[in-house]
Amino acid sequence: MKTSAIAALGLLVVGTFAHAADPDLPRNLAAGCTGCHGTEGRAVSGTGFDSLAGLDQARIMQKLADFKSGVRPATVMQQIVKGYSDEQLALIATHFAAQR
Repeated sequence: MKTSAIAALGLLVVGTFAHAADPDLPRNLAAGCTGCHGTEGRAVSGTGFDSLAGLDQARIMQKLADFKSGVRPATVMQQIVKGYSDEQLALIATHFAAQR
């Protein structure tokens, strides 16, 4: 039993470092947002979708948290955001905040 727990912990640690070591992870996670929010977070004018490029990371995180908690109702975003961990959402928000 101890061996299984140690092995599981080891896999968790290795998986965590693998994500941290991937410099493309933020961009890859954010790629799923381009269908609505545009390439690199620049939404097409008149579509009704928010542009995310260059917004403050904290502001993006607040929007995502509001969708995830249900404070900000939406048809699709409430479901999409629930598919990401808080750490992944932070990576996405940081990626879009860095776009200029």
